[in-house]
Order: sequence, then structure tokens, then C-alpha cells
Amino acid sequence: MSKTGNGESGSAAVLMLQGTASDVGKSVITAALCRIFMQDGFRTAPFKSQNMALNSYVTVDGKEIGRAQGMQAEACGIEATTDMNPILIKPTHDMHSQIVVHGRPLTNMSAAEYRSNYLPTAKPLVLESLGRLRSAYDIVVMEGAGSPAEINLKDRDIVNMNLADWADSPVLLVADIDRGGVFAFLVGTLELLEPHERKRVKGFIINKFRGDLSLLQPGLDWLEERTGIPVLGVLPYIHDLRLEAEDSVVLDKQPLKKQQTESPDIDIAVIRTPRISNFTDVDPLKEEPGVCVRFVSKPTELGNPDVIILPGTKNTIGDLAYIRSEGFETAIAEAMHSAGTQLVGICGGYQMLGKKLSDPSGMENSQVQEMNGLGYLPLTTLFTEEKRTVRVSGNLLERCPIPLDELYHNPSVQVEGYEIHMGSTTAPEDIEAKTYPLFEVAEAGGTLKPEGRGTADGRVWGTYLHGIFHNDEFRTGWLNAIRKAKGLEREAGTFSVKELKEKEFDLVAESVRKHLRMDAIYKLMGIG
Repeated sequence: MSKTGNGESGSAAVLMLQGTASDVGKSVITAALCRIFMQDGFRTAPFKSQNMALNSYVTVDGKEIGRAQGMQAEACGIEATTDMNPILIKPTHDMHSQIVVHGRPLTNMSAAEYRSNYLPTAKPLVLESLGRLRSAYDIVVMEGAGSPAEINLKDRDIVNMNLADWADSPVLLVADIDRGGVFAFLVGTLELLEPHERKRVKGFIINKFRGDLSLLQPGLDWLEERTGIPVLGVLPYIHDLRLEAEDSVVLDKQPLKKQQTESPDIDIAVIRTPRISNFTDVDPLKEEPGVCVRFVSKPTELGNPDVIILPGTKNTIGDLAYIRSEGFETAIAEAMHSAGTQLVGICGGYQMLGKKLSDPSGMENSQVQEMNGLGYLPLTTLFTEEKRTVRVSGNLLERCPIPLDELYHNPSVQVEGYEIHMGSTTAPEDIEAKTYPLFEVAEAGGTLKPEGRGTADGRVWGTYLHGIFHNDEFRTGWLNAIRKAKGLEREAGTFSVKELKEKEFDLVAESVRKHLRMDAIYKLMGIG
């Protein structure tokens, strides 16, 4: 029997969080509630029917979903599945996106084509996924997208109020007070909803508050009197939140504390391109003492860092063209003249480091079929219809050219990560004396194969492995080699990424539990 108290075995209670706008904190609050429900003994799962994001997550069976739902599943203490995010939209360039259905690319569509040709068929897919989750768990926490008051999109909505109706779910409306106009956002959103939609809104959550709550209270009283809907909590602004973000819009809030470090021991510059993806690959580096990680949008911001990182991208050829048009190619070359600077490419950035990129079928870019790479590694990348999405693990190769502290430069150092890419990258056999593979990795039950490549002096290297810096031993060894080259003292391993993430889930859950009326929320779900 389910613990939901609704009297139906195998029919989970549901709760939906919708926002007055994008980036109001729905994903984090959803993760916090997932952790709270798990702590309280309920089998809990997240759900977002349709997600638009370039920062994606690979499930254990090699499928691709939005990173937020992967993070929320981790908060629940469970493995993520594609049922938690059956439709993922990955923008490739303006007005066109790759449509990923149950973790596999379906096709590329314009926004108009997706709305007119695909959305009308999506309802059964969404409800089947939600139904499977409700059969397997006690509580399903559903997250909406953007705002439910997008008048031009409401008739074919599958992610906000229509979904709440299909699931017969209570809705909590989240607003961000930090951006201002919180009462206008909440009342205005309600005014644009249909009467039956307004009835679904059972409570308000005001997020990111910093200040004296007594000064806000008159406004809260007015809001409840005006709408008849209770404010279930005012959540404080959490500084230096260390949960992985889903959307690169968070980079617009730079500089952060870590980026403001003056005269850091190690300066790492990450080039921010228009279609940057999986930018959270560098998150662990931000937590290291004496390390400054900064995202740069202009060549004049690059300077002479210790490391330049070319991150992942959803449109390698398009973003490489951007790098050239903005003058980054020249700025990178100038920085590489300074002694000790490393150039690192991850996924799409790894592809850019090669000599040539070919996309004859227009899989990533329909306008340019071939482009010369930056030429730092003798690699050729061919884009094909097959997309590789897989988790892998393995170890360093003995001849791995990446500069590592001697304590960590050996094959016993294990690495794991995940691959998400359309291209296949090859290197000629006759260049072994100049460049070397980095790792040998395999997917579960597979054969170990060489992965990545770097120059013999270790100054340029690239890999398809997202999450490479989440490997604690590797990250510590790499940073200590940079410190040693600069005459600095080495640092012992300072933290575990996995332990840090668990601690952060608990801290966020503690804050939400303290400031949210959990008794009222359980009552809304029908849980006694």
C-alpha cells in the first residue's frame, strides 16, 4: 500500500511547482522538497514533462535528460530515468532545436514545427511517463517551465496548467522577490489564468528573500486577502549555492565570490560561447582553495591565465565560427605563448582543438558543412546521425601526457564521466610520437578503449568526458602539478564532490523545511 494516504495502492500523491517566470528557483525548491520527502520516509521522484536546456544528464542506461531532473533524482537518492523528463529540447541555433524523446534524438525542428507538428501528439507520451512514476513511487514532485501565463502557448501546453489538470495536482506558485515586483508577478500571473486554473493554485512560495521579514509582512497579508491564497513560505536567499545549474543564464550573474579572487594561485578562464553546454563541468574547480574560475565573453577578458578551457557546446561549428569572429582564436594563440598556459577542450571544445570538422549531413549546423579546427591536435571530427550518450569509467594511461603531480600520475588513478556528442573523432596512427591518448575507459561491461588526446608536453589536451574534474584524485593531481610548476605548495585533497553534493542537498532541504509550511503541503497532497 502506498504511504500517500489517498487509499489507492500504486497511485502516488502529486505536487506541482510552477513559476511566475523562468529562473525563479523552481528546480532548487523541487530538489529540496524531494530530499525532505525522502528524509520523511517517502519514495519520491521528480518529473518535468518538457525541458529546454543545454546542460544535460546521462542516465545509467545511457539516455539523455535535463540536468535538473538528474540532480533532483540524486536528491531523492534514486537513479534518474527518462520518465522523469520524457521530452528534452536542446537549442542548436536561433529558432531551431534538437528534440530528444525518452533520451534519444528524434529530429531537429524549428519552434513553429515543434508547436504545430509534435506537441499535439505529446500528451499520451507525457501521461504514460507520469503514470509509470506514480505506480513506482509514493510522491511525484512535478516542475513546470517558465510561466503558466504565456497566453500564446497555453492552448498546446504540456508542462504547466494542462499537465496539472491531467494529473489533478495542486499547484504552488513560486516567485523571485530578489528581482523585484514580486506582488505584481503573483497577482498578474493569477489574473492571466483561467478560472479553473486559478483554482489549482493552492499556495504561494516567495523565494530568494534577503531582509527583515517584518517589513514584508504587510504585503503578505495584502496578498492573501486579495487572492484568498495562502503564502506557504518565504525562503531566504542562499548565497554560494553549490547545486548544479541547468541553464547558462546563471552565468549572467557573474562575477561570483570565486571569480572575484584577487591574485589567485591558479587562474582558469572558460570561454563562454553562445551554445555553451554542460558548463557545470568546471564547478568543482570553483571550490578549490586559491583557484579562480572565470567565464569570459570577450577576448580582452582572457589575459594570460594558467588554463584556458573550451567547454562543451551544442553547435561546435557555429561556436567555433563565433570564436573566430570575436577574435578569441588570436587571443588564445597569444596566451599560449606565455610559459605554462594549458589549453583544455571538453567535448565540443575537444573537437575544436583538431584540424578539421565535417558535417556533410548538417546534423549540427545546416549552413556550414566543413570547417578547419584550431589545429592544436591532429584530429578530424565527422558528425553523423548517431549520438553517443553513455556513462564510462576507467583509468589514466601510463603515458597520459596531462601534467599531474607525481603522487597521482599512475594507472591506479580512476576516472569516470559521461559522453554526450554527435561527432566521431579520429587521429592518424603515425602521430603517436607527438600526441598520446589520455585515458582508457569503457561503458558498463564493455572493453577498455583509449580516450582523449594531448600533446607530448601536456600543454594541450582534450577529452569527451564530461565531469572529468568531478574525479577527486585526478583534479587534485592536475591542480598540484600547476602549483608545482609555479613554485607553490601542493594542496592535499580538499573535498569529495559526492560528499559536497549530499551536504548541499541536506542544507537546502533544512532551509526549505524551516521556512515552508510542510504540514500544509502534506495536507494538500492528501498525506496525513
